[in-house]
This record gives sequence, structure tokens and C-alpha cells, in this order.
Amino acid sequence: MSSFSLAIFDYDGTLADSFPWFCSVLNQTARQFGFREVAEDEIDELRALGTREIVARLGVAKWKLPAIAMHMRKLSAESRDAVALFPGADAMLASLAASNIRVAIVSSNAEQTIRRTLGLAAVHVSHFQCGASLWGKGAMFKAVIKRLGADKGRTIAIGDEVRDIEAARGAGIAAGAVTFGYNAAATLRAHEPDLVFDDYAELVAKLTA
Repeated sequence: MSSFSLAIFDYDGTLADSFPWFCSVLNQTARQFGFREVAEDEIDELRALGTREIVARLGVAKWKLPAIAMHMRKLSAESRDAVALFPGADAMLASLAASNIRVAIVSSNAEQTIRRTLGLAAVHVSHFQCGASLWGKGAMFKAVIKRLGADKGRTIAIGDEVRDIEAARGAGIAAGAVTFGYNAAATLRAHEPDLVFDDYAELVAKLTA
């Protein structure tokens, strides 16, 4: 039997290859909300930083963050086919479901947008916890666990950013990190998540072991 019975996934950068799209709309958003634009040669540096460090470096006023998040959700909803799943994401979700590991998705993005990108793979998702949360991602993880009646000791949250690792720890569950999303692999490993995955085959192997 697998060590895990529930895998809670982040969406952007974990299941969906949205980083190129994010970069394409970032400077437009910066002009609209009055923070510093990002030069192309800065992108790799930003991937090494946590969310709070990026906010500080770009001079984003914290009180503007909810409006910026709402704006990004709107742009994402309008992007239609600009964002696709990473290759193999649908097969990975199917493999977990076949191994009796339930799948949930927690994201600030809209459920409708996520379902559109998932397509037929949405059938493998037991629960969507989407949209903004005043209490943060850790609270959303706890809500999913309660909703599904899951065992916290057999639950893992999988994301691509430092804040995903921190939220998992705050919720008292295992933290998993994929190395092909928003934050750089070295940055994620420095925060010592419980499991690190360089690709989906490794993820399935480790979660079903």
C-alpha cells in the first residue's frame, strides 16, 4: 500500500506549463499596477527567490496584491489555449487514481480555467479548492483534508514554489516539490521538502511506493 492516500496539487507550474504565459503578461500588469517591470535577463534571478522577496524586489505594494491576483485570474481565464498541461500530466493523474491515491487541486486560479486546461483529465480530480483565500494556502489544504475526510499523515501537497512547501508545513502535511515550475530546483531543494520530483515518472514512483 502506498504511503499516501491524498495528493493535493498546485496548478500553475505544477500541472500547467504557465510560466511562459506569466512572463508574457507580467510587464503589462506591472504598468497597470505601478510596480517595476522585469527585464528578460532578470527572469532566472527571480526564479531563485520566494514570493515575498519578489514582491519586495519589484516594489509591489502589499495592499495591491489582492487586486493583482484578481487581474491575473481574469487574464488566465481569457487566455484560452495559451496554457497547456505539462506533457504527461494527464497520464500521471490517471496513474495516481489507479493506485487509489485521491487527487485534489488547490489554486488561486479559477476552477473553470483549470477544468478547461485539464480537459478529460479532470475526471481524476476528487476535489477543487480554488480562488483567493484570506487565510492562505495552508488553510485551503486543511479544508480539502476535512472535506475529503483524509488522513493528514497520508497526505502530501505538491507544488513548484517555496510558498507551497511553507504552506504544507503550516498545514502539518508532507511537502513535495516539482523542479520544472516557477521556482528554481536549487531554491526548492534548499528548503528541504519531504520529496522532490524532477519529472512525473519519479513522482508516480515515489508516491505509489
